[in-house]
This record gives sequence, C-alpha cells and structure tokens, in this order.
Amino acid sequence: MDSLQIPQQKSFLSQLQDSVAAKLFLIGVLTLLLLIPSSWIQSLISEREQRQEEAINEISEKWAGSQLIESPVMQLPYKTSLKVTDAAGKVTFKEVISTIYILPENLNIQSQINPQELKRGIFTAVVYNARIKIKGGFSQLELKKSGINPDMIDWSKVKITAGISDFKGLKSNPVIRLGDSLYTAEPDFSKENLFSNSLAIQTNLTSTKNTSLDFNIDMELAGSGELNFLHLGKNTTVNVAGKWDNPSFTGSYLPEKRNTESKDFTGAWKMSNFSRPFPQQWEASNNALTNQNKEKATFGIKFLLPVDHYQKATRSAKYAILIILLSFISLFFIELLNKVRVNLLQYVLIGAAMIIYYSLLLSFTERVGFAVAYLVASVSTIVLISTFIGAFLSNRKAAAVFAVILSIFYIFIYVIIQLQDLALLFGSIGLFITVACLMYFSVKINHNKPQSANA
Repeated sequence: MDSLQIPQQKSFLSQLQDSVAAKLFLIGVLTLLLLIPSSWIQSLISEREQRQEEAINEISEKWAGSQLIESPVMQLPYKTSLKVTDAAGKVTFKEVISTIYILPENLNIQSQINPQELKRGIFTAVVYNARIKIKGGFSQLELKKSGINPDMIDWSKVKITAGISDFKGLKSNPVIRLGDSLYTAEPDFSKENLFSNSLAIQTNLTSTKNTSLDFNIDMELAGSGELNFLHLGKNTTVNVAGKWDNPSFTGSYLPEKRNTESKDFTGAWKMSNFSRPFPQQWEASNNALTNQNKEKATFGIKFLLPVDHYQKATRSAKYAILIILLSFISLFFIELLNKVRVNLLQYVLIGAAMIIYYSLLLSFTERVGFAVAYLVASVSTIVLISTFIGAFLSNRKAAAVFAVILSIFYIFIYVIIQLQDLALLFGSIGLFITVACLMYFSVKINHNKPQSANA
C-alpha cells in the first residue's frame, strides 16, 4: 500500500509573496521605507550646497563682497531752534544743528566690469574688478520748500557723501571733483551717516553760497557676485558693460536696453525721480533714505555661474521615490508576464542601488559637472541593476527590457530638469503615458490561476 504524501504547506512569507495583492502591498511599504534614505540624500545635497555658500562667502570676505554704489548726496548743516518744555511747564528754546540733504539733479554712471572665477577647493565664486565713473550735478537749494533761513546755514562745513557697501573693494582713495576743485575722499564715521559705509569730503561754500555744483568721481572697485546702484538722481542714467556668459539684471528697475546674447554684455537704465520713493531734498528730522526705501530704488547686475549643479541635483533627487516606485512596478509586471518570482530581498537591493545612484550623482557633479555626472551615474546604475536581474532570473531578455525601461525613466527626468518652465507640462504628459502603458500591460496579466482537474 502506497503511503499517502501530505503536501507541504507554504510558509506565511511565501504565501504573501505569491499573492499579487500582498506583493503589491510589500512593494508599497518598501517604497515608503526608501523615503528615509531618499531624505538623507536631499539633506546631503543641501549640506554640500551650504558648504559651497560658505566657500563663496570666504572668498568674498578676502576679495570684497557684493557692492552697492550710492551716489553723492550734499549735506548742508544749519542752525535751528528746538522747543523744550521742562517739568514745571516752562518753555525754552535750544539751539541745535540739523542737516538739509540734497540729491543730484542729474546722475550718470558708467561702469566697465571684468568678472572672473575664483576657486576654493572644488567650489567656485564669481568676483570682478570694475572701473566706475560717476558724473552729475546738484541744483540750487529750494529755500521755499525747506522753509529755512539761508543765514542759518553753515556754508563752511558743507559735506558731499557717497556710499560704497564694502570698502575692501576700493583700490585707492577715490578722487572727487566738485566744481573746479579736486578732493580726496575719506571714510566718514560720523553719526549722521546716510549709508552703511560712507565716503565724504568737506568743502567751504561761504564765498558763493551756491549748491549748484557739478561733480565727477572716478574709482576702481572690486566686488563679488553682483554690482548694484541706488537711483538717487532726479534724472539717473546708468550704463554697464563687460564680458560674462550669464549676467542677470536684478532689482527694482530693468534696463531699457540690454544685450546678453554673446559674452559681451551691456545694459542701460534711464529713470526719473517719479520712480524713486524719496524727494529731491529733505531735513534730517524727516529721513527719506530708509532701508525700505533704498530696497525700492536699488537695481543692478548679478553674475551667475554657468550651471547651478546643486539645484539640478536637488530637483533630480526629488523624483527619487517616483523613479523607484515606477521601477518596482515595472519589475513586478516583468515578474508576472514572464511567470518568474522576484523575492523581497532582491527588491530591497535594487532599491538600495537606486538610492546610491543619487550619491554617485552628487559626488561626480562636484567634479565633472551635472550632465557628465548624470550620464555616469545613470549608466552605472542601469548596468548594475540589469545585470543583477539577468543573473537571478536567468533571463537576459527580461534584464534588457528592464534596462530599457530604466533608461527611459532617467532620460525623462533629465529632460524635465532641463526644461524648467515647461517641466510641469512635459512631466504631466510623461506620467499620463506611463500610467497608460501600465494599464495596457495590466490587462495581459491573468490574476486567476487555472483550477486543477479532479481525479
């Protein structure tokens, strides 16, 4: 009598892996778990980007920071009376010294800029040397508007003040021509400073008592990153020129004329006093040059690096979970269509390889640039995973199919990153096509196993 053979029961894990629904659930859980190392990669990119900013700041500290040119302002000291009431109610008048500020009637700035790259380790910063010529003139003090007695003005201590945001960039003391006289500007550390860093000259106008004067300033200035100007003239014109591949015009005003099509860039601004938030003259008690007002009247040019590698690496890493999920689903479809079995450990190893891909991308990006790094990391990952799939499935065709699918995914993400403004449109179309393909292949899968015939 033949002995009865009792069929071996499958383990719970084997039953889970044989069930389509359970397998999909495990893939979903694994994908969610891979969010953790994916977030680590994004944190690593942010850390490297912060290190780049620190390196750029170190270069700027040693060279000179971004520069803001604040054109000359005339300061007229005058005597006035201040009403004082004591505790007993007695009223007295105290003589104090106040200031009238006059802005230029016409302001013309010409700037020839020579940007260049400086490296600190693997990081790069943009610095520049600029030759700046400032010309203009002050108009006559409007006494009716100020309501000031001209006899109260101290014409012997008239001051002309200009602002430079970082003195370290000055190659020498700027020479200011005021009328027919030449003056060497000196740093001004007085309490009445209009600017964070002021250059000033003091002149005696007692003989003429006339504020209608022309001025001329020539300076050589170093800086980094960007060069900005403050619109202070009643009529302001600014012209900049230089050689750089990626100039960007920034601030509250865009140039009327510009040329950035070649390495030789130019920009020309022309503005009136209607577009600035302060009057032509004011008293110290009514300060118009506040930081908020300055921001509204600042404009200039920024020198961008040719490629922002970290920004592209960050955008690529944000798609990590999408690529991993689509790759897992594609592998699952290959598993079902070819009637083979891929265990959970193999999914884990494939997911790990796809996470390490972003570490490869970041490290190579810092050395050879994003495009080459993307190619190297993508090809390496595709070859590794497809070889692994071909080995454990013993099916070269399935491995080749997965390699093609993964290649399409990486090419798609690269195109999306390059498109920028059209990324949403093409990304949506790409995802729609992907879902349509998954729907098409899903109908080919028979989830119902054939029933065995009864003896």
